[in-house]
Amino acid sequence: MGDQKESLRKITHTLAMKNEEISNFVCTLKQSLDNLEANSNRVQEDLESEFTSLHSVLDEMKENMVTRIKQERASRTYELQSQLSACSKALESSEELLELANQTLCSSETDGFTQAAKDIKDSVTMAPAFRLSLKAKASDNMSHLMVDFSQEREMLQALKFLPVPATPEIQVSESQVCDNTVTVAWTLPEPDSKIDHYILEHRRTNHEGPPRIREDYPWMVVEGIKEMEHTLTGLRFDTRYMTFRVRACNKAVAGEFSEPVTLETHAFTFKLDSGSAHQNLKVEDLSVEWDSSGGKIQDIRKEKNRTNSPMHSPARSALMSPKRAPTARPGRDRFTAESYTVLADTMIDAGQQYWEVKFDKESKAFAVGVALRSLGRFDQLGKSGASWCIHLNNWLQQSLTAKHNNKARTLDCPIPNSIGVYVNYDEGTLSFYNAKTKQLMHTFKTKFQQPVIPAFMVWNGSFSVVTGLQVPSVVQSGQRKNSNTSSSNASLT
Repeated sequence: MGDQKESLRKITHTLAMKNEEISNFVCTLKQSLDNLEANSNRVQEDLESEFTSLHSVLDEMKENMVTRIKQERASRTYELQSQLSACSKALESSEELLELANQTLCSSETDGFTQAAKDIKDSVTMAPAFRLSLKAKASDNMSHLMVDFSQEREMLQALKFLPVPATPEIQVSESQVCDNTVTVAWTLPEPDSKIDHYILEHRRTNHEGPPRIREDYPWMVVEGIKEMEHTLTGLRFDTRYMTFRVRACNKAVAGEFSEPVTLETHAFTFKLDSGSAHQNLKVEDLSVEWDSSGGKIQDIRKEKNRTNSPMHSPARSALMSPKRAPTARPGRDRFTAESYTVLADTMIDAGQQYWEVKFDKESKAFAVGVALRSLGRFDQLGKSGASWCIHLNNWLQQSLTAKHNNKARTLDCPIPNSIGVYVNYDEGTLSFYNAKTKQLMHTFKTKFQQPVIPAFMVWNGSFSVVTGLQVPSVVQSGQRKNSNTSSSNASLT
């Protein structure tokens, strides 16, 4: 009995679920019917509006063309009527002269004949009949205003509902990634004059290939593109790839999205290692501010999760945000004393990297460069063989110097608002640029024996770091040109 009840309960539950499913489907069908009615009315109204507009255009064109015919007829009628009137008057005068001449010839009187003949001759010479043009001033031919609407009629007979636009195809070979901009180009299977615009969608990803069901980043939408290419500028490449898809739209409907295309967006990305920061530095994300209280409160959870510093290398991993890699050093101590320093969490052990830093020019002191992992906790940037930097000093008098191994060289260049740092690890090149103008400020030439880490120092000031940047093409070009004539200073390397 119990088994039968349990079986019946299962059947009842299954039936209830099925009833709920059918009820939901019934609701869906009813909603579809309502939507069908509304959509049908909408497209019918649009159709009637389009035909009304078409009729208005045809009526307007007809009225203009009829007016042109009437104007042409009126103009020619006036010309011909004027010429006809002049000819009629000339003919009447000529007939009068002819009758007078005949009467004179038939007269038997000889006394006045000579004078009469002379008067008739003078009148004939001045007669209007001899000054008239016997060529019509206007033609009666109106064939130049004939029409043939056979082609237009065929076009009207070919009117049909708008087709769904064809699916575009992104041309990877024509698409470019350079200087933190991406240009995406696409084509259509065949020309379509009905296309009004395109919609481009893009999103960041760390996975190559087709989009996954769950992605970490949403699609970003660019609408209203009129050409078959689009350039995205001012991007920050903090992921390994960007995925793109595009679809065409006419006035009525949008087509299907193209097959997604994934482009590599390699750039150097890192965070600041707050665990290495001097206690007087307040680190928030990629910004650092001098904290005179010296009691910077640490986030306990970050301390627990903090691993070795530097954590990873962009050269040993293709990811722009690589996985943290353990190092031989079990975490480092904070900088202390007068070394108001903080390091990045990412080491550089190969390749070319670039980042920028914006700093408060009123800072008492500021420095940016690279350091070895062995940089001591008391060491100031540029004052040992384990670091290279550009140093701004506003104490007593302002100066800008390149420092390494406790040697300094004053730089004769304006102090910029932000500095770009370029590292070519394999070539042993460390260059500093005016981030805005890309003017070279200084280059160190050395041979890195160990991985280096972006390093920063500030005293009574602040700065913020910009990462996710590709090496600018103008910097790469300048490095190639200056490879044999580098501005390096051997005394500082």
